[in-house]
Amino acid sequence: QVQLVESGGGLVQAGGSLRLSCAASGQTISTYSMGWFRQAPGKEREFVAAINWNGGYSNYADSMKGRFTISRAGATNTVYLQMNSLKPEDTAVYSCAAGAVTRWASDYVYWGQGTQVTVSS
Repeated sequence: QVQLVESGGGLVQAGGSLRLSCAASGQTISTYSMGWFRQAPGKEREFVAAINWNGGYSNYADSMKGRFTISRAGATNTVYLQMNSLKPEDTAVYSCAAGAVTRWASDYVYWGQGTQVTVSS
C-alpha cells in the first residue's frame, strides 16, 4: 500500500511560480510511474503531467508544456511539479497519483488527497 501526501500549494499571483511535492510512504515508489492531475470547481479532473519510474520519460498536457516540469527524487521517495508562469486558469486542487504514466486517471492505482493552488489575477 502506498500513501501519497501533496504539499506546496497556496496563493500566488499570475506569472508566479510554485513547486508542489508528493511524498510517498508505506512503500517505495521507485518502481512506480507517477502523475499529477488537477480539478477545478465544477470541472472534470484533468491530466497535468506524468513521469515514468526512472525519470527517463515524461508526458505533459499541451497547456502545461513549457510551463510545468515534473521530476522525481528516488532517494526521498518524492515527486515534484514545478509550475512557472502561472495563470488564473491554473487554479485547482492538484493531486498526485501512482501506477501509470498515461493521461487517464483510471490507469492510476494510488491517489493523494490533493493540495489547493490558487492563482490571482
